Amino acid sequence: MAIGRQPVSVSSVIPPVDVALIKPMLANPFTPTLLYPPMMFWLLVSIPNRNSNFSQQLVRAAHKDGAKIILIQELFEGYYFCQAQREDFFLRAKPCKEHPTIMRMQNLAKELEVVIPVSFFEEANNAHYNSVAVIDADGTNLGLYRKSHIPDGLGYQEKFYFNPGDTGFKVFLTKYAKIGVGICWDQWFPEAARAMVLQGAEILFYPTAIGSEPQDDGLDSRDHWRRVMQGHAGANLVPVVASNRIGKEIIQTEHGKSEITFYGNSFIAGPTGEIVAIADDKEEAVLVAEFDLDKIKSKRYGWGVFRDRRPDLYKVLLTLDGSNISL
Repeated sequence: MAIGRQPVSVSSVIPPVDVALIKPMLANPFTPTLLYPPMMFWLLVSIPNRNSNFSQQLVRAAHKDGAKIILIQELFEGYYFCQAQREDFFLRAKPCKEHPTIMRMQNLAKELEVVIPVSFFEEANNAHYNSVAVIDADGTNLGLYRKSHIPDGLGYQEKFYFNPGDTGFKVFLTKYAKIGVGICWDQWFPEAARAMVLQGAEILFYPTAIGSEPQDDGLDSRDHWRRVMQGHAGANLVPVVASNRIGKEIIQTEHGKSEITFYGNSFIAGPTGEIVAIADDKEEAVLVAEFDLDKIKSKRYGWGVFRDRRPDLYKVLLTLDGSNISL
């Protein structure tokens, strides 16, 4: 894909905005965006007490600043309902072709000529998925990615709601760039990042909802979470954009009240894993980073990590326990 890209500077803006408690049925939209040209990312972090209608306002605001690819956070239409196992929450799921938010985003993408990967709760006959529909700049739905790795634990009971994704890891050739999209827990797996870059992904995007662990008040995975994705960036020589919520969400579960404090710290990593821009866990933020993707591609080729790969030796990765290597 031959598209010229201009090298531009990096900047960060973090306006002082109060953080409020997230109330039921309302979301915490977070919007990283990719601009071309020049190549630029925006991260809008922690917009409490707003829903998907407000996320569309953010898309328009990003477009006014030149954004061409706009990524909204995981399950941005409402609060993170997976804290609880409640059958009524399945009513939130809709088929992709009938999903009102996707249809609105298709119209918006066509109007603004922007690309929007849309996270949503998908119903497909009797199956349910945590999915992203990638909407191109003409409003076309380029296809779905369904979350592959489904977590299960206190506060993150996603296996109750979501089947494991069946799409495999994909790359979407949008009007402006080749992008790979993983969803939250996918970001912990180096195999997912490598699979997308092997298929030509120039940038990896990870919409996320992660924070405190209800079973262990002393466990803070924030730095570990960030370093894992920095590793993906450095190992594959591609920028990585990770979005996350901030603030506390409280939800009624079958066992009483449950709460998660999302730790934010959304960030952009450059192609050697360096942190280019990062937010905190307290305030709204706009993070801006700009990359010359053609220059990064040349560095990726020159470093040789893809030239020197040995797929013939990696069959053990197809096993669960490493013991059956005769596949």
